[in-house]
Amino acid sequence: MATVLDELLGLLTLEPIETDVFLGQSQDLGFRNLFGGHVLGQSLVAATNTCDHRNVHSLHAYFIRAGDARAPIHYAVDRIRDGASFSVRRVTASQKGQPILIMSASFQIMEDGFAHQMAMPEVPPPESLRSEVELARLVADRIPERIREQFTCDRPIEIRKIDAVNPFAPEKKAPVSYQWFRAVGKMPADPTINRCLLAYASDFGLLGTSLRPHGVTYFQRDLMTASLDHAMWFYGDFRMDDWLLYACDSPAAGHARGFNRGNIFTRDGRLVACVTQEGLIRQLAEGRETRTSQG
Repeated sequence: MATVLDELLGLLTLEPIETDVFLGQSQDLGFRNLFGGHVLGQSLVAATNTCDHRNVHSLHAYFIRAGDARAPIHYAVDRIRDGASFSVRRVTASQKGQPILIMSASFQIMEDGFAHQMAMPEVPPPESLRSEVELARLVADRIPERIREQFTCDRPIEIRKIDAVNPFAPEKKAPVSYQWFRAVGKMPADPTINRCLLAYASDFGLLGTSLRPHGVTYFQRDLMTASLDHAMWFYGDFRMDDWLLYACDSPAAGHARGFNRGNIFTRDGRLVACVTQEGLIRQLAEGRETRTSQG
């Protein structure tokens, strides 16, 4: 399985085209459109490539158009400011001459200061749970054929959900979700690539939290979902090849949108990142087919 991780890390290595312009390759994960976390991760790589010796501490992104999973992506970086403590970059990700995402990212020198955090929730350990891929393979014959391979193949990020929703017979549940996740192979020690990969992985499972109270899942043909915006704040170093807990909740949904929050903890309880996202959760008229851009 390390091969699929190596492939993903290769996709997070962008090709320089000219000054502050980079080219990234796409990957089809079976969502019809390009996975939102893919563009987030590559956008953060592009911004980081122009900001030496400072670590990203926050990013704010808007998904403008659905991405094409078969087309390359151009990333143009604007160097907005380099101050004594902070640097700001703006990234525009484009395909076929049209922007699909815009992102602002802020980088900071290492500083000490006041520190506190909320406690990690008490949840079952990852060893007591099966991975999403293991569960999908048990019901492979029930997964639509057009996406069966993508749901049952080896993945670079292993996800183990707690109290997962049955995609074929969903029940209404509280708008709270927990999942353990980690990279399936050994990661480089460089904190930069670990943060970029976390940005990629942070789009998995977050939007689904706002679907839980309504008893619907991505497999339903009358549901259209897509990430609309995404923000992250980083509060410490971590390794993506160690287990991380994603504790998510959805405070509100309305007007075909669901709002979601997530806190990411290391296994020993350190809070290393906070995430927010609003997503489209639109129920279609009968006979129209679902579309999704994330998992």
